[in-house]
Parts: sequence; C-alpha cells; structure tokens
Amino acid sequence: MSKDIVLSGMQSSGKLHLGNLIGALSNWVKLQDKYDCYYFIADWHSLTTGYSDTSFIKESTKDLLVNFLAAGLDPDKCTIFIQSRIIEHAELHLLLSMITPLGWLERVPTYKEKQDELKDKDLNTYGFLGYPLLQTADIIIYRAKYVPVGIDQVPHLEISREIARRFNFLYKEIFPEPEALLTEFPKVVGIDGRKMSKSYDNAIYLSDDPKTVEHKIRTMVTDPARVKKTDPGNPELSPVYQLHKIFSSKEEQEEVAEGCRTARIGCIDCKKILIKNVVKVMEPIWARRNELLNNPELLYSVVEKGNTRARKTANETMVLVREAMGLF
Repeated sequence: MSKDIVLSGMQSSGKLHLGNLIGALSNWVKLQDKYDCYYFIADWHSLTTGYSDTSFIKESTKDLLVNFLAAGLDPDKCTIFIQSRIIEHAELHLLLSMITPLGWLERVPTYKEKQDELKDKDLNTYGFLGYPLLQTADIIIYRAKYVPVGIDQVPHLEISREIARRFNFLYKEIFPEPEALLTEFPKVVGIDGRKMSKSYDNAIYLSDDPKTVEHKIRTMVTDPARVKKTDPGNPELSPVYQLHKIFSSKEEQEEVAEGCRTARIGCIDCKKILIKNVVKVMEPIWARRNELLNNPELLYSVVEKGNTRARKTANETMVLVREAMGLF
C-alpha cells in the first residue's frame, strides 16, 4: 500500500539553530519512517522579504541541506529537494494566481503582521502578497495529504485548502485538501530568554562549535532574584531551566529545580549540566556535518537524486492540471 504524502520546507534565510532542530527537524526524522515525505529548501520563498540582497541564499541553501542530513533525514526514506530546481512549482503558482481572489491573499494573517514587523523593508510587491499562493503550489503539486504544523499555524494552511477546493470545483478533482498534521512544538528559548530566533541574535546554531555553545550557555540570563549563590530562586523564571526541560533527564531536572529553590547549587553548576546535555545532542550532528562538508560530491548527489524524484512527481501532477484546465 502507498503511504500518505507529507510535505514541509524551510526558507534558506540563514543558519539553523536548536529551535529549528527541536521544533521541526527532529519531527521530520520521525515522520520519514511512517509517511512518504517530501522536504524542501524554499529558496524562492526567501526572496519574498530578502529580494534586495540575495548574496546569502546559496550559502544558506547549502547549510540547510547539510543540517537536514546531519539531523537524520535519510534520502533513502524521504525526498529532499530544492524548490527553485523544480520549475513546475512556478507554473502551478502562475495558474493558481488566475483563479485566486485578491481578497483571499489580503486577509492572510501574516500579510499585515509582517508588514508591520518589517517596516525597514519594502514589501509592496506581488511576491510578498502572493506568498501563500506559492506555498499552496509547493504543497498541492505533490498532492500532499498532511503538512506538519503547530496549532497556531493551522489558520495559515486554510488558504491552501480553499485554493485546492476552488481548483477542484472549477475544473476537476485533482488535489486533496491538505490537512494539518498537528505537532507539539516545544518553545525553545534563546540565550536572552526570548524565543530562539536568528532575528533576535540569541540562537545556538547547529554550526556552532563546542566552545561557542559553552560560551553562549554560560552567558544565559537566569532568575533575576538570584543575585548571589546563596539566594534561593524560582527555576520556572530561568530560561536555562526551560532548556533543561528539553535536553536534560527527569532526574536532572528535579535536581536542578530543587537546587535552585534551596540555593544548594549555583547558576554556573546548573549551566554545566545543561552544557553537557546540549553537547551530547549536538555531537553526532557535528560529526555528520564535518563528514558532509568534506564530501561535497555526496551532498550534491543527494540533492540531485531528490530533485529528480520531486520533478517527476510534480510533472505528473502538472500533466493532470493542464488537461483539466484545457491547456495544450
């Protein structure tokens, strides 16, 4: 029996960090054993806000590919490809733009939010407005049944369902309406206590070396009430403890929490345990990254294999689309 198809991607807009690993990549690795998974690097999507300076895209694309594989994605179990190498995405995007009402795009929640957030950039472009259309093409061209998202991202998937439904109504039933594959993404805090993000400059990157990781964790903010080691604290107010919840064992979490509340251990001791556990998670990733970076031929053979398979599937869909729309 054929497996249900899952589709997900990441923009090539910078280096990946622990938040990306815990929030997405680790889940992708689990899904590849259960579903027919397509995972892609969305280099075209990075142009929607970064079109004025594209110097970062090639290096970022390579870094994403390295990290995809280093985190455990297996090209024999899933299809890994680069968006811009599958031209059919652009063709379907164009055809969907002919049938999608302008109001649908303008009401997407992130349309106004990002314009307010990125006031330093000129986002009065069709590329930015049409982002959900390209995203829809990315998903439905593989006739994906599921898209792994957190509960807060479900509304963003709704427009893809609406567009697929409209195409099916106007022409022919070709596309399944993509469903959210709900995943609990734990919030990974950065070294300043806010959500880990490249834009906040508070991230621990998968490409950081052990010394950099140790330095970043040692400089993390903790419970502000603990001025001295003898001051009792509240572990729930410490970003360090939030990372312990992800990377440390239950026993270590209890030890750290009790030690903080009773002032039995200091913040440095607490951080040493976290450093050990984060490094333990990252060591196999670092080893695999070094192997891939020293063997670019392997890297490119993997992505070419994925591009070929993705292109074949996308082309099969476009044959059906052209026929349904009465195109030659």
